[in-house]
Amino acid sequence: MLPERIRESLGLALSLAEQAIGLSDPNPRVGCVLLSADGRQLGAGHTQAAGQPHAEVMALRDAAARGADVRGGIAVVTLEPCSHHGRTPPCCDALIAAGIARVVVAVEDPNPLVAGQGLARLSAAGLVVELADVATADAARELNIGFFSRMQRGRPFVRLKSAISLDGRTALPDGRSQWITGEAARADGHAWRRRAGAVLTGIGTVLADDPRLDVRLVPTARQPLRIVLDPQGRMPAAARILQPPGEARIIGPGRADLPALLADLGSQGVNEFHVEAGPVLSGAFLDAGLVDELLIYQAPVLIGEGLPLASLPQLSDLGAARRWTLIEAAPVGADLRLRLRPV
Repeated sequence: MLPERIRESLGLALSLAEQAIGLSDPNPRVGCVLLSADGRQLGAGHTQAAGQPHAEVMALRDAAARGADVRGGIAVVTLEPCSHHGRTPPCCDALIAAGIARVVVAVEDPNPLVAGQGLARLSAAGLVVELADVATADAARELNIGFFSRMQRGRPFVRLKSAISLDGRTALPDGRSQWITGEAARADGHAWRRRAGAVLTGIGTVLADDPRLDVRLVPTARQPLRIVLDPQGRMPAAARILQPPGEARIIGPGRADLPALLADLGSQGVNEFHVEAGPVLSGAFLDAGLVDELLIYQAPVLIGEGLPLASLPQLSDLGAARRWTLIEAAPVGADLRLRLRPV
């Protein structure tokens, strides 16, 4: 069992890693805390934007700025230190050169270029290497669920977001949906949108609501790529989704192969993919089994006639219905946030 001070530092490192949301993509969100051999905190940091220092280097710089000597100390890291030279040098080498004696890692890196090689290099250099408990490993993996998806499946983690009424409507019959939920839920939705490397909608949503689909209700260092499926070329030139900040991409006729789209985005470094669309496009993702998580905001309102969450094929038997597991239910303002994953 890990000492209490190291468990506390793992919690702090996870909190630091959360600060890399909206910043570090396509790199994983990583936090690092440096301790002296007797448990005093010497430095801390998290991964910066792509091409800039990783968490371990930021923690070493923090310790140096404090005038702390890290030799013989402990590095507590949420993800296995990298062992390859990408845009930045290997973090393993930085820890070894600094004289760190012990490294505690929350979870191994799924990147095939690392995948245990970082731990092996540290061990070969004489450092004591330990893995954290299962709960901490799960938390670190959850924080980087999109990175794990891209490394292990070659595609992003797909989160489908929708705001619905008590009677399951997402919009009026003409497609207008602004606003079903309250301000708190909308801000919370932007916090989840910030996690995404790309956000997708369909031309029907653009024509009905003229959304921006950027991140503006919470702070962010970067904007997700905004993608619109427009098979008939109906995109208005003045559509707000085409305006800054951020980049927008229109996918036209013959280019709406959803699995191929996900594979392409994965090859471009998109870790989490956010779908905010009408019932037809949402139904297409669900029917193809491509949705990894549902993010639903349910408002305490009744709409009556309107559009459903998704247009799905009619079932011949209720036993054929696709089942979902509720992983979270939390009030957000006057609304309820539900997160579900496939059984």
